Amino acid sequence: MAEITASLVKALRERTGAGMMECKSALVESKGDLAEGEVVLRKRGIASAGKKASRATKQGLIGTYIHHGGQLGVMVEINCESDFVARTDDFQELVHDVAMHIAAADPRFIRKEDVTADVIEKEKDIQKARALAEGKPEKVIEKMIEGRMAKFYEEICLLEQPFVKEATLTVGQLVKTKIAKLGENISVARFVRFKVGDSLAAESGSETAAAE
Repeated sequence: MAEITASLVKALRERTGAGMMECKSALVESKGDLAEGEVVLRKRGIASAGKKASRATKQGLIGTYIHHGGQLGVMVEINCESDFVARTDDFQELVHDVAMHIAAADPRFIRKEDVTADVIEKEKDIQKARALAEGKPEKVIEKMIEGRMAKFYEEICLLEQPFVKEATLTVGQLVKTKIAKLGENISVARFVRFKVGDSLAAESGSETAAAE
């Protein structure tokens, strides 16, 4: 076990924004491992973030990301509770990172609850036909569909997608770590993704906004 020094605690605080006592506690639990200590804080942060989820978010920012060459662009609105938090570097970084992620990962919806019934049914039909074609018995097909739908949501829902800058973290978990750090509820309100020559990108963005 590594010695829990003040410099180690400070390093974890700088990486996470958590308080000194929380950082020391996390390092004790992780036996002095800095990376594991960050994971411990994330888990705790995500738990505390859930308590703030019902609070209204009427402030925030609209951020943009234009990919090199100007052929791909994103506009996203992320909300928080106060103008003070909206002006912080942490919140602005989150808005930029989410916009960049949308440009790279091309989600169709914000969350699982936004996926329309027709899209769900179409995908279930596809997965059932696929399972039957693979010769799977009827009694296991429903379980297979359930598992494959979880993967489907991960592919098309922003908050379920692995964050492009750190694949061990979903975008939803990224938002929750910011909630824990900034002490306010944060929500992704809507986004639109434009790609030159691709009208479906604009249609997808309209669909996302309409789902709200």
